[in-house]
Amino acid sequence: MPSTQKTLHFLCSKLVTVISVGVLGFCMSTKWSETTMECTQVGTDFSNGSAVVTLEVFFGIVDRDHCPSFGGLDTFQVIPKLVETGVTPLVLHSVVSILLALCLLCSACSFLISLYNSVSNPYETYMGPIGVYVFSSLSACLSVVVLIIFALNVTLTSMTEDLVKNFAGAIPADLRNKSTEMQLGYYLVIIYTVLSLFAIALIYMYEHAAYTQRREQQRPTEDAPKEIMMY
Repeated sequence: MPSTQKTLHFLCSKLVTVISVGVLGFCMSTKWSETTMECTQVGTDFSNGSAVVTLEVFFGIVDRDHCPSFGGLDTFQVIPKLVETGVTPLVLHSVVSILLALCLLCSACSFLISLYNSVSNPYETYMGPIGVYVFSSLSACLSVVVLIIFALNVTLTSMTEDLVKNFAGAIPADLRNKSTEMQLGYYLVIIYTVLSLFAIALIYMYEHAAYTQRREQQRPTEDAPKEIMMY
């Protein structure tokens, strides 16, 4: 059976991992970004409307105010709609979705390893602290990549403009002055990253304390006179 100290550290790591999975699951169901742009109908010299594109991981909303003509409010599934607009935004958003799924998988593995270590005492293998280090580190690294790719896709590609033009239909529109604000879902990924790193820190604290305790137990033997040790 593991010591009380080890059980507490791994149980805390398990709890933190559960919270991080809940945070990531919630962020995947809420808004990630909101992009606003001015809309001018082709053939006119003034801006007579606006469009707002709100994106989640799987769903989105395009709200067109006189952009062009009378505008409209449309909801859509992100990946199927991106198939109709452009290759680069589709690939980048698909990568984001895949990486988020991998984050959940890695967190699940970290949770199971922490649970196993809280009730048993395995050797230093992938089922011990090393496993938590590996899977929680992967979760943190992949989530950082998600943040970078999503931000680049929204701000540097023409994804949002293409979505507005797709819903505008046959009436051409000129879109300009795009501005993007990241929403709650995007920032929750940062919290997920921090929680994954905190899960690693909890196990490292246990490893450091256990190593210090082993050194303290060995010190009397190391400090003993050589004559005594010969016997």
